[in-house]
Amino acid sequence: MCGVAADWNGINSDGAKCVEGIYLVGLEDKLPSGVLLSTVEGLAGYMRKSSVWPATFGLACCAIEMMALGSAPKHDISRFGMERFSASPRQADLMIVAGRVSQKMAPVLRQIYDQMTAPKWVISMGACASSGGMFNNYAIVQGVDHIVPVDIYLPGCPPRPEQLMDAIIKLHALISDTKLGPNREAIIKEVELAALNALPTHQLGNFEKKGLLA
Repeated sequence: MCGVAADWNGINSDGAKCVEGIYLVGLEDKLPSGVLLSTVEGLAGYMRKSSVWPATFGLACCAIEMMALGSAPKHDISRFGMERFSASPRQADLMIVAGRVSQKMAPVLRQIYDQMTAPKWVISMGACASSGGMFNNYAIVQGVDHIVPVDIYLPGCPPRPEQLMDAIIKLHALISDTKLGPNREAIIKEVELAALNALPTHQLGNFEKKGLLA
């Protein structure tokens, strides 16, 4: 039964409407006729964003924050259907690159990315993965986007689990708007070509050289 907290319209403080003694919360209130119109891309995007399985690629201290997100009850990543961090790339579609990527590790990372199921997405977690961070030298890749196309860049050294959660939510919004078919393939080729042709960070202008490059 509806409580006394409902106003004269039958709506309580949480925005739920009371109808025939029952609070309606969610789609049943928005769709009284039981009919919902959408697009195939919208429906596919909704299902994909709700079933993302990460492929862990922890390389440095950022991986500890990633583990905290996946294991701490207060973050509850299972509400997104992402509690299964896969060690098998063929059963994963999200790569979280957590930490610096060395030149020796780069071909391994690319191989794992190629083995992942499509469509697939990449989160570059932390300053080291995104731009090389403090390791501006010949041994570290100056941005993982030189190896794989990146969808979300997450700043920080290291970023907190709450920041990774925010990046995942932003990725979900991106997945919801993902194109299908030939449109998707064209976007992937364009983004990957741009990433492979990008200059290393230390070759860009207006950057102070440091370390061995100084």
